[in-house]
Amino acid sequence: MRELPLTFVRGFFMGAADIVPGVSGGTVALVFGIYRRLVATIRAGSLAIGSLLRLDVRGCVERQREVDWGFLIALLAGIGTAVLALSHLIETLLEDHPESMSGLFLGLVAGSVVIAWKLVERRDSQRALVMGAAAVLTFVLLGLRGGTSEESVAQVTDPSLLVFFGAGAVAICAMILPGISGSFLLVTLGMYSAVLSTVNERDLLPLVVFLLGCVTGLALFSQVLHWALEHHYDTVMAALIGLMLGSLRVLWPWPMGVESTALGAPEGPVLLPVVLMVVGAVVVLGVELLSERIEGRTVEDEIEDLRA
Repeated sequence: MRELPLTFVRGFFMGAADIVPGVSGGTVALVFGIYRRLVATIRAGSLAIGSLLRLDVRGCVERQREVDWGFLIALLAGIGTAVLALSHLIETLLEDHPESMSGLFLGLVAGSVVIAWKLVERRDSQRALVMGAAAVLTFVLLGLRGGTSEESVAQVTDPSLLVFFGAGAVAICAMILPGISGSFLLVTLGMYSAVLSTVNERDLLPLVVFLLGCVTGLALFSQVLHWALEHHYDTVMAALIGLMLGSLRVLWPWPMGVESTALGAPEGPVLLPVVLMVVGAVVVLGVELLSERIEGRTVEDEIEDLRA
């Protein structure tokens, strides 16, 4: 029974990380040494949900017995508590200090890129080409979506329930990838502000639809993602790193923080955003070093076990 409170605390830290674009809950799971257990639980749960969606009730019952329910419930409770407790603070800081918060987020993502690149085993020209193509394509597409004026807003306003569902299905995939943040994907999708506001305002209908999207995303995509990482690991990781690099356009602090994909020269309070960029990168890289000291294992060791 002592394990459950500790798992709750670990979940709280994972939830706190997932609120912030650039910090991955999967990376935090590596720090606490529960990453392999988390992935195994998610895979078992997704197989059970997949059986249920296929109306295979017997298969669902058999699969759910493989789920570590005590671990999963305590972890989800910690994650949910962190989201409810900290989302209002993050939203307020984004509204009052958009440039500074964007600078912090950019640094966090930059640090995550360094960690993710270390996970690529074959750093050859082919992987570099995939990464570069994904980065350029993402950068250009985000610019087209945001328009050319500084008033162009990248975040989606008044999204439909279907958009909430889709955002949840896509963002949840980042949960099982070290270095990739679900909140970061929400920023690139233009749904970060909308989801954060929904949580703060306790708007249950879109929140429930978003969570249903998360559950469906895990059920449909986790097995595909596992197959892709098992058979095309380096190419998938290179593409994801390219996505992160190209999406830094959203996090460039000027002129409007995460609210615009327009690019402007630094203006106004420049020093604090720059300092927070450095702090964010140092924090993420420090988390990786801490995981190696605590567990005596590198991130590469955990990924190798996952692929085995």
